[in-house]
Amino acid sequence: MEAGAGTALYPLHRCKTIYLVRHAQGIHNVEGEKDQTSFMSPALLDAHLTSFGWNQVDCLREHVTKCGLAKKIELVITSPLLRTMQTAVGVFGGGNCTDGVNASPLLMAEGAGHSGRQAISSLNCPPFLAVEACREHVGVNPCDKRSSITKYRTLFPAIDFSLIENDEDVLWEPDVRESDESVAARGMKFFDWLWTREEKETAIVSHWGFLYRTLNMYGKECHPTVDEELGKEFANCELRSMVLVDRR
Repeated sequence: MEAGAGTALYPLHRCKTIYLVRHAQGIHNVEGEKDQTSFMSPALLDAHLTSFGWNQVDCLREHVTKCGLAKKIELVITSPLLRTMQTAVGVFGGGNCTDGVNASPLLMAEGAGHSGRQAISSLNCPPFLAVEACREHVGVNPCDKRSSITKYRTLFPAIDFSLIENDEDVLWEPDVRESDESVAARGMKFFDWLWTREEKETAIVSHWGFLYRTLNMYGKECHPTVDEELGKEFANCELRSMVLVDRR
């Protein structure tokens, strides 16, 4: 039997499992399907989820709970935009708060971000960490500009914002849109940073552009069939499992 040149072995302790999630449907997704220029509307500033988007969140939550994935995840990393944080806490959080349950601090305050939802508990769920590096293309489109961290802390008290240096969004510029190449480079640096953390199973809730551009860069080093699979666009609230390995 001849050895297969395309196979490789890695010790399990040198691998991490990551669960990549694109945020659920936001109000900007609906408007953008009608007219691409609507992404520049000030009315879509820091876009929140639609009611259909929350239904998507509920479906994905049911899936990760039934398959046991929810119990495996040690950390949830989220982009610090309203739609990603709503998706993250809705899918991986401790569930709706009920009378008599002490869930302080809350993962999400009641009705946060025009959600019309009950408060979400921080009980029996992994920690949540907001990271700027995994946000969407920055600049020009108001839907991709985040609100202040001061505001977010009132809406999502149990999310850790300690890695974000500036209260206001200093990365977003009204006249300059971040390039695809910059997003991809930022994404690869993010995964290099993720490798240095101790968690073995991490969920990352991010955006179409960030996921698409970053995975396409990784795909260039792979077989064409793998490249094609990595390069597929994420649907709203889609989850994909990947293994992260340091080949160096």
